[in-house]
Amino acid sequence: MSLADLTAVELLAMYRDGSVSPVEVISDVLDRVSALEPQLCALYALDPDGARAAAHESEQRWRDGTAGALDGVPVTVKENIATRGTPVPQGTAATELVPAAEDAPAAARLREAGAVIFSKTTMPEYGMLSSGVSTFHRLTRNPWDLTKTAGGSSAGAAAAGAAGYGPIHVGTDIGGSIRLPSGWCGLVGLKPTHGRIAVGNPYAGRAIGPLTRTAGDAALALSVMSGYDPRDYTSIPPASDVFDVQLKGLRVALLLDAGVGLPVDPEVSAAVSATATALEQAGAVVEPIAPIITRDMLDGLDHFWRIRSATDIAALPEERRAKVLPQIRQWVSTATDLTAADIFHGYSQMSAMATAVTRVFTTYDVILSPVAPITAFPAELAYPTDDPGKPFEHIAFTVPYNMSHHPATTVNAGFSRDGLPIGAQLAVPHHQDLTALALAAHLDNHQRAWPTS
Repeated sequence: MSLADLTAVELLAMYRDGSVSPVEVISDVLDRVSALEPQLCALYALDPDGARAAAHESEQRWRDGTAGALDGVPVTVKENIATRGTPVPQGTAATELVPAAEDAPAAARLREAGAVIFSKTTMPEYGMLSSGVSTFHRLTRNPWDLTKTAGGSSAGAAAAGAAGYGPIHVGTDIGGSIRLPSGWCGLVGLKPTHGRIAVGNPYAGRAIGPLTRTAGDAALALSVMSGYDPRDYTSIPPASDVFDVQLKGLRVALLLDAGVGLPVDPEVSAAVSATATALEQAGAVVEPIAPIITRDMLDGLDHFWRIRSATDIAALPEERRAKVLPQIRQWVSTATDLTAADIFHGYSQMSAMATAVTRVFTTYDVILSPVAPITAFPAELAYPTDDPGKPFEHIAFTVPYNMSHHPATTVNAGFSRDGLPIGAQLAVPHHQDLTALALAAHLDNHQRAWPTS
């Protein structure tokens, strides 16, 4: 096995006993990038020289006994998470490329812990797509099948994780943007309790979290990045739960029908049902539940985000507005048809989602569902529906937890007949982030070799 494929937990143990150096590891990671990046297009602002220099500095800290919690571990950060000196294009050619003045809180925590941030990762247009389609970045593809999307909006992070560009990748999530690509790429992707990881520029639904090959690495990344930061008024203290779960008597709600959106593929339903059976065999009590959200809730969400995006795009100078992806421009073109009452009602539906989810947790400890109703769709499509008028038909399983702020993580539940990963989602009560990851660790069903060549 290449050093690039080792987990962060394994690398830290080897750095500690001196059997491997961070310099050797970053060399292997960069070799992997050189071999696969021309096809995957997962990275933005790759900095090989800076990475090698940082690895040498980490090597010295290990010798001196001053190494941090992630010292020498290769890490990527999604391009919309600011890193000092690098522009933040947000996946669109319409953005002015102004270098960021400082690291965002998550990136700062990673650097303080000694992580080697060797590259940013790609995202689609304004992060408003569950694909890698962008007017700024090259089209990001899924390492399991280059004809398929890696998902989005943390497209590059998921592709990099599946391809073995090091063990830890950091993304953002406002409706499923960590969990959808993680599910489609076979990764553990955590959207934590909102505020657990400070985002720096908070707004409705937005969270930052890790995408990794193992739950243990996700828990390690969470421990480093979490905590209060004065730049984010929503930020909260680190998690107080532990990386453990008691399965006997665990009350699990099985949600196989979102009640709205695309129908669930039978292969997806079967894989998630098999996950439920595994929990039952371990002593959990599993009960099917009815859909949590409604058509009105999902459409209301669409109306709110449509007008928000239309307002942002309308504020751009005409020459920059023309550079926005045509599918996004088509989506927002109908925003003027919405009344003030429509928009207020749409905003209220986000609270309605949160209320509906919270009600389920008065009875159950976990909500188990598919991450997405389908497996990865063709890479060139902006939306799985290929219809800008119906952009959110695939997020009905993921978006409720953005609105309710509950932590939710993914775990691989198996593979389709075509060899594509199928993700299961585990949502848990507020502040039980590590509990969710422990459950994912118990359920990990990743029985195939990673696509690293």
